Amino acid sequence: MSTQTAVSAQNIVKTYGAGASAVRALDDVSIAINKGEFFTLLGPSGCGKTTLLRCIAGFETPTEGTILLSGRDITHIPPNERPVNTVFQSYALFPHLTVAQNVGFGLQMLGKPKSEVNATVERVLALVRLEQFAARLPQQLSGGQQQRVALARALAPQPEVLLLDEPLSALDLKLRKEMQSELKRLQTETGITFVFVTHDQEEALTMSDRIGVMSKGKLLQVGTPHDIYERPVNRFVADFIGETNFLDAVIEADGARLGSGDRIALPSQDRSGKATIAVRPEHIRIVGADQPGAFHATVADKTYFGTDTQYQLALSDGTALVARLQSGGGKGYDKGSAVGVSIDAATVQVLDA
Repeated sequence: MSTQTAVSAQNIVKTYGAGASAVRALDDVSIAINKGEFFTLLGPSGCGKTTLLRCIAGFETPTEGTILLSGRDITHIPPNERPVNTVFQSYALFPHLTVAQNVGFGLQMLGKPKSEVNATVERVLALVRLEQFAARLPQQLSGGQQQRVALARALAPQPEVLLLDEPLSALDLKLRKEMQSELKRLQTETGITFVFVTHDQEEALTMSDRIGVMSKGKLLQVGTPHDIYERPVNRFVADFIGETNFLDAVIEADGARLGSGDRIALPSQDRSGKATIAVRPEHIRIVGADQPGAFHATVADKTYFGTDTQYQLALSDGTALVARLQSGGGKGYDKGSAVGVSIDAATVQVLDA
């Protein structure tokens, strides 16, 4: 069965200002977001992800390019005429209206009959598990509950696409994790296309069907969380998503030669010469110093994190390497210990130097 496209951004450029002071917030960005998926735009502050979201919402008009919604060109259509709703970091609830009135406000503005408004409000409040709070005012709710009201209000008109601009960043860590699960549940139950903007890698990895990583106005990589984490296309993506060891190496016929002289086996490669090797800390095995095939290192330091222990290793030439092992599952290694390091070729990523 073919996948239908909900949102298509084609060669989007957004420039602010003119002349030498012009800022190119989006630089020829093209992306296709599928119907019914949870898609996340991920990147550091100032990378252009919110600008792209605002172009989809209609709050910004691209300098160049086209925005399509289910194949329809909406590039110059006003926000209120697009079947798209946005949830912002600020909940923007009306303080003088009850929860039910807040949720039903948009439907009333659309001229929906009272019976339909009441039925929809009841349905979406049940969806966000707030039906017992319908008569309360926003100030009588917690931050997490207010965020759910904002979600219910955005879901009530049944938009084709729901845009979420860092909606969890104002919540504390525990609430944020709870709301991550809630958002994914809501997206699955409603089947609405969610486009979520965040700078938080964990949020993106845990909730998304696919992720688009952005930097300096460009879209660098689009893929599943597994693809983005395990097979980053360049150093920026590898460094931004999780923790990574970067090792300078020379690619030769039998693998990668490090500055220490040690060799790492690689997946089949069609390149040679200087390159950067990327290895996640959890993919590094610490073994006995005398194990065949392992290369030598010294434990420079270690940090206990409860479930994991992180080891700072130094190779023979002083190159630093971080390994992360599950705590309590086997032998620990003390600071100053001579150890061996083993790396599975399948876990190694070769990037341009």
